[in-house]
Amino acid sequence: MATMSVLKFTTPDGAERMESLLQSLQKQQLITVQDAAIVTWPADKKKPKTRQLHNMAGLGALDGAFWGMLFGLLFFVPLFGMAVGAGIGALTGAMTDIGIDDKFISEVRQKVTPGTSALFVMTSGAVQDRVIAAIKDSGLQPDLIASNLTQEQEIALKTAFTA
Repeated sequence: MATMSVLKFTTPDGAERMESLLQSLQKQQLITVQDAAIVTWPADKKKPKTRQLHNMAGLGALDGAFWGMLFGLLFFVPLFGMAVGAGIGALTGAMTDIGIDDKFISEVRQKVTPGTSALFVMTSGAVQDRVIAAIKDSGLQPDLIASNLTQEQEIALKTAFTA
């Protein structure tokens, strides 16, 4: 079963540093990163920058439409040119069906602010004690907001947003 997590950092570069750490841990077979995206919000900008990460595990990865819809819903910032506007109600309903509810959205909106960054990541197979130790040793100290998906929600997520 996959876990979709949001790791928030108090610096604009924290998410990129964590992404590098996760790639290293994946090479050591301590975690499988199925897909990920980064939000970077420099203190002097009105809106955050978003980007989907590449070269992850690949199989079962979400496509840009999912990240675009999620970031559009969270920050009103479309990713990959996907327009989010009149369909915000339908979008909220679709996200709720796959385990991303109003509480999750509200928490992310409140915590990811100018001067911070966040890593949105879908993982599985983590060797938790080793991954936690590596994160502690890195000194990154992320604030964790996690949404654990049930198997049914994971299937619905992949079905709804992959080609």
